[in-house]
Amino acid sequence: MQPRERVLRAMRREGNPDRMPFEISWGAFTPGVMETYHKITGTNLPPEEYYDFDVRTVSVGPSRKIRDVSIYYDEELPADIVLDEFGAGGIRGSQDHFLEFRYHPLSKAQSLEDIRAYQWPDLDADYRYEGLREQVSTYHKRGYAVTGDMYSTIFETAWMLRGLEELLIDFYEQPELVHELCEQITRLRIRQAQKYAEAGVDIIRLGDDVATQLAPMISPCLYREFFQVRIKRIVDAGKKINPQVLYFLHSCGKVEDMIPYFLEEGIDILNPVQPECNDLEKIAHLYGDKISFWGGIGTQTTMPFGTPEDVRTKVHQVQKILGINGGLLIAPSHILEPEVPWENITAFIEIAKKSYY
Repeated sequence: MQPRERVLRAMRREGNPDRMPFEISWGAFTPGVMETYHKITGTNLPPEEYYDFDVRTVSVGPSRKIRDVSIYYDEELPADIVLDEFGAGGIRGSQDHFLEFRYHPLSKAQSLEDIRAYQWPDLDADYRYEGLREQVSTYHKRGYAVTGDMYSTIFETAWMLRGLEELLIDFYEQPELVHELCEQITRLRIRQAQKYAEAGVDIIRLGDDVATQLAPMISPCLYREFFQVRIKRIVDAGKKINPQVLYFLHSCGKVEDMIPYFLEEGIDILNPVQPECNDLEKIAHLYGDKISFWGGIGTQTTMPFGTPEDVRTKVHQVQKILGINGGLLIAPSHILEPEVPWENITAFIEIAKKSYY
């Protein structure tokens, strides 16, 4: 069975494929682990090619739009600042793959017009999707399922633009400003979803961390008012073009109580099902016939601090819990940090390739 058929059969819960599909979440390692990977394997291939993960991911092309978001800041921006697609600025943390977002270009916005007049990125420009259909087709011909990357879908982009504290206050003091901010982001995300669907991707990957490891960050009422209806519009936009496209939602933290809202949005796949703070058996029992799962192997526990045998045992345990209806793609719950022993990575890949429902 080819990887694409394996992934889609599992994620649609249409019967057990020949084995359980797998990947290393986010399709990459942190720089320190990547250095070890190249040293040990001696290959220049990316991990997904060398280890033959079941999925490949495509993204939008680079922007040609000239923007100067420094005009939105009172202070001079540091030379080492990293600006994201939307113009929010981060400083690298203790590990160079972490960004601490300290610079929020819309933190001073006072009116709806300030939001509308912002220099928004051109994610809706056709040129940024040139060659995407051909790229997807090439992966399909090779037999792989293809995902389209659309992380930081609304909530994360909104707070990085506005500032988390400011946004949380705005929910109550300036809700109309939050609506306008989210609407501008949603407009771009709808177009992005449409272009991915037109290009033929199998799965569109959304992502917003709306919970801590203790509970949701915002109340269900706020989530429903500001985000749920907009996520559903994004989902509907892609499915209108291709009813078969699946929607994947990455949301770290304790999301057990949020799953009913995700289902109402039309989400097909939940990631990463973080085992350190969610009751996997409860989630599987309540929602296993309604949503598929992608992840399940802890990157705060098993991967960095377990033994290779612990990794193999945990894969089997998660397989029996979340894979009860066949709807599981096994993966670490996040990118692999430098603390993860190389032996645990190889143990995961070896056992994942031999795992069956």
